[in-house]
Amino acid sequence: MRWWRRNKADNTVQHRERADKRFIKKQLRGITSLVNSKGQPNINEIWQIAKDIEAIKLNLKNFGYELALEASKGLEACEINGPRVVGLSSKASTQQDLESDWAAYWLDQLRTKVIYHRKLWEFAYVLQALWENDKIKAGRRGIGFGCGTEPIPSYLTSKGVEVTITDLPPNSEEYKKWHDTEQHTTNIKKSHHSGLVDSDTFERLAALRYVDMNDIPQDITGYDFCWSICALEHVGSIKKGLDFIENSLNTLVPGGVAVHTTEYNFANDDRTIDNWVTVLFQRKHFQEIHDRLTLKGHRVAALDFSVGSNPLDRFIDLPPYSHENNEFLAKQWPAAPHLKLTIDGFASTCFGMLITKAG
Repeated sequence: MRWWRRNKADNTVQHRERADKRFIKKQLRGITSLVNSKGQPNINEIWQIAKDIEAIKLNLKNFGYELALEASKGLEACEINGPRVVGLSSKASTQQDLESDWAAYWLDQLRTKVIYHRKLWEFAYVLQALWENDKIKAGRRGIGFGCGTEPIPSYLTSKGVEVTITDLPPNSEEYKKWHDTEQHTTNIKKSHHSGLVDSDTFERLAALRYVDMNDIPQDITGYDFCWSICALEHVGSIKKGLDFIENSLNTLVPGGVAVHTTEYNFANDDRTIDNWVTVLFQRKHFQEIHDRLTLKGHRVAALDFSVGSNPLDRFIDLPPYSHENNEFLAKQWPAAPHLKLTIDGFASTCFGMLITKAG
């Protein structure tokens, strides 16, 4: 009986705490709203402080975009002589990289205008890593994880590479989010970029398979290379992301190459986001997987944690991002170039890892 009373008392306290939290949350929403129920300014002391924050953010964002767009004009003059070996390291996205002739070459190959955008850096990084390791040639086999609608598979098939495209299973919890934003490979045609390869070649060399990155089927083996572009931060936790990097090597032949890019929380060595829909890796996590793989005989390209010090390296974009704009603003302000941005309050950029499986 005493246990029952104590348990009942505990439940009552928890119920009151939850009710208090709901009340406080409701009150905060009320006092921080820009307008009251009548559409009038919601004047109070917190409102006076917070009312202009969104406009201040937009000012900062748009000055950064203008800087990036103005600087991008110089990228058009970059000489393109063909690919060359640069000794790619495991590294972060930087302004200097996007100003290089090697990045210009790969983005030209993708028929993409060069601007300062981290996604373009990821495309160039993956292709440079694969080319330096002699993987972009007819007869090679590659598998991409979480490909969505990226152009990499189309480009690879145009060079005679056999490609397996993978994405989330349609019955997974995260499927709807990526499907609704048109970032999911719903069918093989969603991955076809007609400007890079004809449909006959693509359909002959590309295949689609739904794969849970936390449970890669054992029959997926024998590939010369694998890659993923900002996918492994969505597998549920930092631990699962690091495990995926290691497990991806099981799909490769000895001497095969894995190239993965992900989110890099470069400004905070103490705290980060974990156990969430998007997790943020820190230097210690990249060092951990480097050491773990090296001990098993794999070769990991040297870790370079530099994030650059040029103007676009120091511009950290803020929400709302372009995909969050309403329809009107999306048409008025389409360009949103950035190399770094905040994710749940943490400054982040892309980090690429290049791994060669033990022979």
